[in-house]
Amino acid sequence: MFRKSQAALEFLTTYGWAILVILVMIGTLAYFGILNPSKVLPNRCTFGAEFQCQDYQISATANTFRLRLKNGVGEPISISAITLGSEGSTSFACAGANTPALPFSFTSGTVQDFVFNGCNSALAGLVAGEKGKVLVTITYNTATSGASYARQVRGEVYAGVI
Repeated sequence: MFRKSQAALEFLTTYGWAILVILVMIGTLAYFGILNPSKVLPNRCTFGAEFQCQDYQISATANTFRLRLKNGVGEPISISAITLGSEGSTSFACAGANTPALPFSFTSGTVQDFVFNGCNSALAGLVAGEKGKVLVTITYNTATSGASYARQVRGEVYAGVI
């Protein structure tokens, strides 16, 4: 009777040690950042069907944010505002001059670079060498409907910060 109990106890103890070793290994990998999913995720720039993202850059060293968009609305539009943000406690914002100046007429099918200077990259938690996310909201209206029919498109840029 006691031999069966001893065999069961040794069986459970062996499996307990194996599970403990596995947990220590997973904890070590997580501590050193090997299991960090943000390092594995690819860079991406997503917007609605209205805009096609051609290129992007988040710079913490120059405190700039660059975005190259293509007008996919199908007709000329006027962009009245572009708002930047982030998911952190301090929102990502740029106080410098924006290129081009808003409001901006954007013809159908053309590509335009938008450059934002004087950004608070460090305060928003964007560190060079790591990946960061910038949320972009574009307010626009079609040239035929006028400013009273404003529409908004939300997008995000998730990329390595330089």
